[in-house]
Amino acid sequence: MIQGSVVYLDNNATCAVAPEVLDAMQPFFTTLYGNPSSMHTFGGQVHSYVEEARKKVAALLNAEHEEIVFTSCGTESNNHAIRGVLQALPQKKHFITTKVEHPAVLAVADYLEKNGYMITRLKVDNLGNIDLNELSSAITSDTALVSIMAANNESGTLFPIDEASKICREKGVFFHTDAVQAAGKIPLDVKKMPIDLLSISGHKLHAPKGIGVLFIRKGTPTRPFLLGGHQERNRRAGTENVPYIVGLGKACELALSHISEESEKIRLLRDKLEQGILKAIPFTRINGNPRWRLPNTTNIGFELIEGESILLHLDKARIAASSGSACTSGSLEPSHVLMAMNVPFSYIHGSVRFSFSRYNTEEDVNHVLATLPGIVEKLREISPFYTKEYKEKARNWPL
Repeated sequence: MIQGSVVYLDNNATCAVAPEVLDAMQPFFTTLYGNPSSMHTFGGQVHSYVEEARKKVAALLNAEHEEIVFTSCGTESNNHAIRGVLQALPQKKHFITTKVEHPAVLAVADYLEKNGYMITRLKVDNLGNIDLNELSSAITSDTALVSIMAANNESGTLFPIDEASKICREKGVFFHTDAVQAAGKIPLDVKKMPIDLLSISGHKLHAPKGIGVLFIRKGTPTRPFLLGGHQERNRRAGTENVPYIVGLGKACELALSHISEESEKIRLLRDKLEQGILKAIPFTRINGNPRWRLPNTTNIGFELIEGESILLHLDKARIAASSGSACTSGSLEPSHVLMAMNVPFSYIHGSVRFSFSRYNTEEDVNHVLATLPGIVEKLREISPFYTKEYKEKARNWPL
């Protein structure tokens, strides 16, 4: 999508609010501004819109509407899920996750470890896949919760949350998945998968920033993360963010109605970009599982140059991409995801993530393919590592 002449390919960081979502939200900033918890009719009438939005979110997951808790974001949902279950099961002191989770999970794991919990961080292979046998072996009688993301935000690799949640159910352990990147992009059915808790963030599926969801299956022991009033059936205190809740409901409705055709359209655009880059630019590679991944995500390593330099030059050309998670973009450390996948050192610093949305077009892809090869060639020419040997191989690319 060329917005103000910008080709925006950083949709895993955030995406545009859908026009239909904005239209649905507008009345709740103006005429329907009452508090849904108020006793009077003016405020009480708003409550029905909150509950309608809850049903739309539930439909996206095939959940019961009573199992949907509105939060402020994916980070809050993850914290609520993990810390809420552990507080409800104080006798159990073991938590399992993976080495490639979002910081909103890994930081909680680090905090728990400093406070007496045993943490198991599952490894991934060079495609970003976990070993389900390792998961099964790691579960003990002291394990309270397993948290494995549905899809990795950097590589796009899909995780086997269906099988993982079934292993946990068989062993009597609760299972949480961070589905922030997956929701609205691939089907998620909690009736078919024994997932106990699931996190969503609105701004990843064309709702605004500042609204999220935590699915809590009936019967899952948990404690509220925020204390105060009785909102959200005593599971999350605080006055409901009605305009954003309504917006998220609309965004989930849109995603559910178009998920198959949109995924196919986006996948074709991603594949065209990816194949064009791999063919035109020497010494490039896909980071992640080329088969089992989100339809909108590609993470490409460019050998011998810095990803940040590529991004700066793309930015000058009015192309927005990223080198990984927006939550760690201020860090100079290499991606913990790519390090865990053992991406070769010569590629790991030169990796760029391109992520698409329903608003991207073939024109966007053509613009990147016309621009990026020149940027990479320019940066390699000034790299001391771009030797004669590399230049000779480049002439015969693809090998």
